[in-house]
Amino acid sequence: MTEPSEYTPPKVWTWNKESGGKFAGINRPIAGATHDKELPVGRHPLQLYSLATPNGVKATVMLEELLALGHKGAEYDAWLIKIDGNQFGSGFVAVNPNSKIPALMDRSGPKPIRVFESGAILVHLAEKFGALLPTEVAARAECLSWLFWQMGAAPYLGGGFGHFYAYAPGKIEYAIDRFAMEVKRQLDVLDRRLAESEYLAGKDYTIADIAVWPWYGGLVKGVLYGAGEFLDVQSYRNVQRWADAIAARPAVQRGRMVNRTWGELSSQLHERHEASDFETKTQDKVEGAAAAAGA
Repeated sequence: MTEPSEYTPPKVWTWNKESGGKFAGINRPIAGATHDKELPVGRHPLQLYSLATPNGVKATVMLEELLALGHKGAEYDAWLIKIDGNQFGSGFVAVNPNSKIPALMDRSGPKPIRVFESGAILVHLAEKFGALLPTEVAARAECLSWLFWQMGAAPYLGGGFGHFYAYAPGKIEYAIDRFAMEVKRQLDVLDRRLAESEYLAGKDYTIADIAVWPWYGGLVKGVLYGAGEFLDVQSYRNVQRWADAIAARPAVQRGRMVNRTWGELSSQLHERHEASDFETKTQDKVEGAAAAAGA
């Protein structure tokens, strides 16, 4: 690791898009649309616009869990929003003015309802279907506390540790050490909680687990940033146990596939419109059919 060069902040910061490193092409200090582009709308009441990042996985896992519980009204269309400028299209910005995935349009009522921020989507769906969010006051408070813990903690993991460890143009020892310390503290928070409780909110699986698992489960199972050895993730045995238990859930396995554009082709379902798509429209089958048609 190298020490950062000496830097004196100017009196007034100005944007230099050349300093954005890997993400220079999509980062900017202003909001709003850059181009006109309408969003597609499928036939189901719930329209999800997303990508299978940890935040996006929360929404698709939630919807698949609701369907697994028998809530037929949770059928949904999942449209792919690549983070390559598509998030600044006018249609998407109208659903999420923050231009981040996931974003949900609930068209089941008299007027469409937009829901953005992954935690808000989880709460909206849990309350809509009366599932995966406890109704007893103390249990509900515990669940929501862990949900909001995740929403507040994840920026240290993603935008902090993940950015400086995996994506920044250069390795800055101070930044990596600062965020590694905080991520390990967070893992210790989780490990201590999961030493006394099967799931985060208690004995039952809830939206708290759905929110935390894609980030911290992915971290301890080596999915995020390739930082498992660096962070000694194997030492968090209770988090490992919990992560494995959630990963084994069929609805979680399906949810991870939706809007996924990397990894094994058989694990990628770029768009999801019907339950049968998991069997017929994964990317290996799509590409195989295209190759056969062109032969």
